[in-house]
Amino acid sequence: MKKLVTISIIAVLSMGFAFAQNASLQEPNPETVGADSAELALQEISVDKFEREGSWNVHMSADYGVITGRLFAGNPAMKEPLPGDEGKEDQDTQVYGVRVDFFRRGKNSFTITSGRPLAIQGVAKTVSVWVCGRNADHELYLLVQDYFGHNYELFMGTLGFSGWKKLTCVIPPSPDGEHGIVQSSAYYGDRPGLKIIGFRVDCNPMQARGTYYMYLDDLRTVTDLYDYNNHDEDDMTDNW
Repeated sequence: MKKLVTISIIAVLSMGFAFAQNASLQEPNPETVGADSAELALQEISVDKFEREGSWNVHMSADYGVITGRLFAGNPAMKEPLPGDEGKEDQDTQVYGVRVDFFRRGKNSFTITSGRPLAIQGVAKTVSVWVCGRNADHELYLLVQDYFGHNYELFMGTLGFSGWKKLTCVIPPSPDGEHGIVQSSAYYGDRPGLKIIGFRVDCNPMQARGTYYMYLDDLRTVTDLYDYNNHDEDDMTDNW
């Protein structure tokens, strides 16, 4: 009887060990999460450096305050240039400043939008921007438009910090090419799928008073350019 019990215990332990081994095989690998295949050509590219007068606009409800935006000389000291921009620092010398004069405290927001939608080549994975937030707990959202013209907002972070900080958000992939943020489709030709509309700042009601300043610089994206880089020279482009 004791021998039978011992054999049963050994069998149960063996099954548990085998299950533990199989479970470990199911654990996600950080190096492969988010990669659907090995055919990826990720590259960080510049979307806008906030260097052109009149290319960005600001707006807020006239019931809550007055907003103005303009370029200023400046640059985040910790920002690293892209490989193709090394030696061209004299061409990146300005930042975009926003000033808001609140009439009263309340739950309000303001937008910072590009004069035209900024199209991104390839399949965007992340979008980043340098922000000087002036240590107010307002929230920054990225406003984007997908392949079908649907508008989305993505949380980038709070502005409760002093000095410059790089804020980054992830572009969630579409689960089936029909729902969520769709960036490409084989049914509607070949054109950039994701467009950046701008930003929205949702103000903290307790801190939306007096005058508030914030600054933006160096809007970038990490995008997958595999299809773009591997397009055959003799293959026509489906954009007519």
